[in-house]
Amino acid sequence: MTSGTDLSLTPSPARRMSAVALLGVLGALLLRVALGAEEMTAGWMALLVVMAAAVLWVAWRLWVATGVRLVLTEADLREEGGRVLCRLDEIEKVERGTFAFKPSNGFLIRLKTPGSRVWAPGLWWRFGRRLGVGGVTPAGQGKAMADVIAARIGGMGRLD
Repeated sequence: MTSGTDLSLTPSPARRMSAVALLGVLGALLLRVALGAEEMTAGWMALLVVMAAAVLWVAWRLWVATGVRLVLTEADLREEGGRVLCRLDEIEKVERGTFAFKPSNGFLIRLKTPGSRVWAPGLWWRFGRRLGVGGVTPAGQGKAMADVIAARIGGMGRLD
């Protein structure tokens, strides 16, 4: 449940559609090359078909993953459907710097303890102690959410 004080990060419809469309075109091109070349060996053809299937699968996953928004509550950061990305008391610091390994238009959260590996293409990912938030999201909303998280965990001094 969300309250009136919650902050949300909503995927941009235009970025969401363009990302899925670009991946779809790439998958279609890979299929076209694989099935259209007459002098290609079976091994190369199979490799291109597998690559096309993988790209189309990622496009579908991106479409599904970016169908929800992220919500920052008083206690945690979660998907609108209820899946918790992290609790605020688990956060060590927030990184938004130019050289931070973060998603586009987003930020990186360093956690105190490692979590499971999870990937919601175009929206967020978590590997070990790192949680990346962003991708097809608006830069302004991502910056605002990073600032609010940093303020809630102990002041703006923790924002890198």
